[in-house]
Amino acid sequence: MSNARPLNGVVDASERVVMVVGNYGSGKTEVAVNLALHLAKAGRTVQIADLDIVNPYFRSREARRLMEEQGIRVVVPPGDQAYADLPIILPEIAGMLHPPEGVLTLFDVGGDDVGARALAAFRPIIQEGAYQLWQVINARRPFTSTVEGCLQMQASIETSSRLQVTGLLANSHLIEHTTPEVVVDGWRLAEQVAGRCGRPVRCVAVMEEHADDPLMAEVQAPVLRMQRIMLPPWSQGGDAPADDVPAARSIPIGKPPQIQFPRPRGERNG
Repeated sequence: MSNARPLNGVVDASERVVMVVGNYGSGKTEVAVNLALHLAKAGRTVQIADLDIVNPYFRSREARRLMEEQGIRVVVPPGDQAYADLPIILPEIAGMLHPPEGVLTLFDVGGDDVGARALAAFRPIIQEGAYQLWQVINARRPFTSTVEGCLQMQASIETSSRLQVTGLLANSHLIEHTTPEVVVDGWRLAEQVAGRCGRPVRCVAVMEEHADDPLMAEVQAPVLRMQRIMLPPWSQGGDAPADDVPAARSIPIGKPPQIQFPRPRGERNG
């Protein structure tokens, strides 16, 4: 069995708004959905909103039925708009920023500084210290494979959202090629980032099949044991039945079915 710290208590009872941000391909949506399910199963009353207005793939709304079966309130646009590739922000989002006592709000925020801009509109109604903004770090992705890259990404997210990152969430993976070494190396990088920015590593995400590997004993942080839930729309299967999603969801013109990473800032105009 792993000696890594269990996830219990990673979200304190006084913390009622947790926003999950991260760069493209970091796996932040998989983390957000798994975290919501874990907290609900642990007895927390959870509501989650999909604020990903950037990437039409891998959005938490895709796992809506699975989460609702666990008693989680899932806030997404109504009807056909639930799967629209549009930047839809619902008016009830503002109310979720001040949840009643005993209720935890999770926000799955779009990737990079572009997606984080959605939070800036809510800055005037967010009380100081009344939120947690967790940056998901995947050490096996471009731009976050080094401490400097992670800090640069953090600064961009903070500038765009007008909010401060309060914690780090290590989620290093290579999808089906992930190994325990990949996970542990990612935790080590997150610890280095934490040492530089002064924000703690709140938890380390790891797929269930690797969670009990002896190497995970090195991880000195709460561990979120995850199941693979998010599947790309071009793959078969997934949690949603045929009548929960459109029979054929179109792929935007010019956008191939793969994650597109932004070019480094210095090259964008070159």
